[in-house]
Amino acid sequence: MKTFYKLLLLGYIILGCSNDSSEEYVDIPAGPTPSPLNIPQIFENQLIDPIIPADNPQTEEGIALGKKLFFDPILSLDFSQACASCHMPQNSFTDSNTFSTGVNGDLGIRNSMPLFNLAWNFDEHFFWDGRSFGLEHQASLPVEDPTEMANTWETVVDRLINHPEYPELFQAAFGNAPISRNLATKALAQFERTLISANSKFDNYFLGTASLTPQEQNGLAVFMDEDRGDCFHCHGNPNNPLWTDNAFHNNALDSTFSDNGLGDITGDPADNGKFKTPSLRNLAYTAPYMHDGRFATLDEVINHYSEGLQNSPTVDPLMKTVNQGGVQLTEQDKADLKAFLLSLSDPTFLNNPDFIP
Repeated sequence: MKTFYKLLLLGYIILGCSNDSSEEYVDIPAGPTPSPLNIPQIFENQLIDPIIPADNPQTEEGIALGKKLFFDPILSLDFSQACASCHMPQNSFTDSNTFSTGVNGDLGIRNSMPLFNLAWNFDEHFFWDGRSFGLEHQASLPVEDPTEMANTWETVVDRLINHPEYPELFQAAFGNAPISRNLATKALAQFERTLISANSKFDNYFLGTASLTPQEQNGLAVFMDEDRGDCFHCHGNPNNPLWTDNAFHNNALDSTFSDNGLGDITGDPADNGKFKTPSLRNLAYTAPYMHDGRFATLDEVINHYSEGLQNSPTVDPLMKTVNQGGVQLTEQDKADLKAFLLSLSDPTFLNNPDFIP
């Protein structure tokens, strides 16, 4: 009998040791998988670092969740509108209409801005009038805008909680934190930061792997010439792959304003008529142009700066030829400038499988 109890005790000891040992090798669930942005060589060459908030690092799971949310009409009041309804991949994530249509058939008052290279918006002010600070905040506003999705975040969060897929996706991206507006907009911002465009003909020329035509070369010369195009002050030069200063200017569109732009945000009349400088990338796909989509073609845009400038009390000093109506380009220079501008378009951006549903 004593032998039996000794064997039984030994068995318990062995089992206990076995259990303790197995606990040392229990797999601990991994957190989200880091997914740093794929920085283009042309950006690296200029030592331009992206802006990634410390509390919203890029992860595979967060990006996947953001992409699903971006293309899902669940965000809108009547399930008819997604972010992609006004920011379509085939149009470089903008809308080909002058104004986008919201869920109630209402039209906005401004042309939808294209979405690319957003992680390099160094002043962090978004929208034509700069009303949003930070990409996460920008991503949250259309849901509750009455002319866009016309919804509430309370409704959206409730839908996501009760959805058959989203709870698992949120847990994969953010752990056990409850689904919220904050996490949804973080995921949207993560996806939007991946929308990087840097493979235009001019990019490849700058990297030494492509050639420009004589017309495109002269167009660049027009662009950089203060006595001809004089475009570089606001849109940068070949050493600035963003092709924008991300600042706000009154570019002499009107002598009086029906839309004050930045002035309505700051309350400063000196800012009336100022709007954010858009990038010149992907102009082949982003018509119509300007904050109100007034120009249907790139030729009209060039004509504006050539002979259509309108003076006003807040016109930017960079519009030096406003009293002459513009820089007065020759027809040849206009054609060459257009050819150069189109060389900044990146067709691979439209068809990147990471950016389309």
